[in-house]
Amino acid sequence: MYTPAHFTADESAVRELLAGHGAADLVTATAEGLVATTLPLLFDPAAGPHGALLGHLARNNDQWRRPVLGEALVIVRGPDAYVSPTWYASKAEHGRVVPTWNYAVVHAYGELVVHDDPAWTGDLVRRLTDRHEQGRAHPWSVDDAPAGYVAGQLRAIVGVELRISRVEAKWKLSQNRPPADVDGVVSGLRAENDHRTADAVEQARPVR
Repeated sequence: MYTPAHFTADESAVRELLAGHGAADLVTATAEGLVATTLPLLFDPAAGPHGALLGHLARNNDQWRRPVLGEALVIVRGPDAYVSPTWYASKAEHGRVVPTWNYAVVHAYGELVVHDDPAWTGDLVRRLTDRHEQGRAHPWSVDDAPAGYVAGQLRAIVGVELRISRVEAKWKLSQNRPPADVDGVVSGLRAENDHRTADAVEQARPVR
């Protein structure tokens, strides 16, 4: 991934996105071509030197059956938004501004391991559910469903684990703009109620 120096991300920001993202894209190269699936993944930082991303595919999704050529890739996206030139203070000064797109993204590469094991997928489903249900007034639990129904659902999925060997990350969040332009981007995003991207721009702002 092309990443100019001012758009690099520190390790803590990368791990925070890996741990807090929603769904991500699993991409594998196979003898029949590229295959991709969007799925929720759980980051396990203790699994190996770079951690692992754990998820599951429908058994009928044959991506898990196709041998992977080389490394598998998971694309994890953070906040992103269109940036209008009208938000820049520089527009009034000299007019030499153009639209762009702000975003944060992690490309995680590694070995894809398949877990065709109801015990493994059962544990993963509980962990994924608990993560996304936490904080709700009435969180749902896997145990709320009949045991036989859950067992049937588990038979219909297959676990996958990306054992991360390397990570490429890019935080393109207006770090290359003058402070007044960054102020304008933050204000513009907040005016459009995109507080998530505005917060990310604030956090990535170079120290003055």
